[in-house]
Amino acid sequence: MRPWALRLAVLVLTLVFAGCASTRVVHQWINPDVSSPPRFKKFMVIAISKQPGVRRSFEDEFVARLKATGVDGVPGYRFIPEDGPVEESRLGEAVGQAGADATLVTRFVRVEQKYQVSPYYYPPAPGFGFYRGYTAAWYGYYEPPVYPYEVYISETSLYDTAKNALIWSGTVETTPAGISKDIARYVEAVIEALQKNNLLPSR
Repeated sequence: MRPWALRLAVLVLTLVFAGCASTRVVHQWINPDVSSPPRFKKFMVIAISKQPGVRRSFEDEFVARLKATGVDGVPGYRFIPEDGPVEESRLGEAVGQAGADATLVTRFVRVEQKYQVSPYYYPPAPGFGFYRGYTAAWYGYYEPPVYPYEVYISETSLYDTAKNALIWSGTVETTPAGISKDIARYVEAVIEALQKNNLLPSR
């Protein structure tokens, strides 16, 4: 492969995978029995993860973003330090100790394999003649490449702890770009969805 083609290929690969990095809420459900948007005073954030570091980072980020909207929040690990599931009585006790009237529970669902097709692998260069065009075709000049990538599917649910009722649930797709960036983008997407549904105050 010629040097200019190699440089171009690297550039295109960088742009393709940068474009894949995203987080979006792809499905939402809101309880039809909720006649008026509730105004919760304090949230407990619970991340379901077997990795304590990831769990703590996620809960801390969510609490920070909640407070930025003017709503109080506490990370679940302060009241539920256990690394696995707890009994119902233990969970209720923790929520009571936190003084939370709402909980946000996030869980990982699955990983999906998807594919990105890029039609701009080797764009024509000025002055391409017949033979150069012919030889470039053998290097994939007219063959759009396909790049596999992973998408993480997760779910966040909002519960009214006083009524023991599910208020809202959202399914989120994330194409990974690094754990810190993924957490920040995920939290931002969920916060925006809750605001649009009047479940959190807008900025």
